[in-house]
Amino acid sequence: MLRSFPDSVLIDGARATRSDRTFTALDYFDDLERSYLTSPFIRMETVPRATYTRRSLEVAFYDNFFGDPRVEWCREWERMETIADEQARRYGLGALDAFHVAAAYILGADEFVTTEKPQKPMYRSQLVRVIYLYG
Repeated sequence: MLRSFPDSVLIDGARATRSDRTFTALDYFDDLERSYLTSPFIRMETVPRATYTRRSLEVAFYDNFFGDPRVEWCREWERMETIADEQARRYGLGALDAFHVAAAYILGADEFVTTEKPQKPMYRSQLVRVIYLYG
């Protein structure tokens, strides 16, 4: 089973439009050959804003994902901080992207899946294979 850490893919999956991107994201989450990994930082990037703006279908999608007992969480705060700081300094990652990469690494992710374009600094990291969902 592929251990997969989704980043911004969650947002595309949660926003119920009829675009090709949404269908690709939903197919990604329906893949029975993957197990999913996450961290509190991913949750904080998604749930509060959707809740504040009253996007109830989006919130329900996130609640379903984050509430799934099969989703493995990274909560090694100090280790995440140390690794994130090193990655941000070495590769120019933004703070949250550095935490996401660190969490994926700590959890032993086979892939870090994102909708961020391949020019972004997170692709420079050598800790985990970064995959562009739409590439």
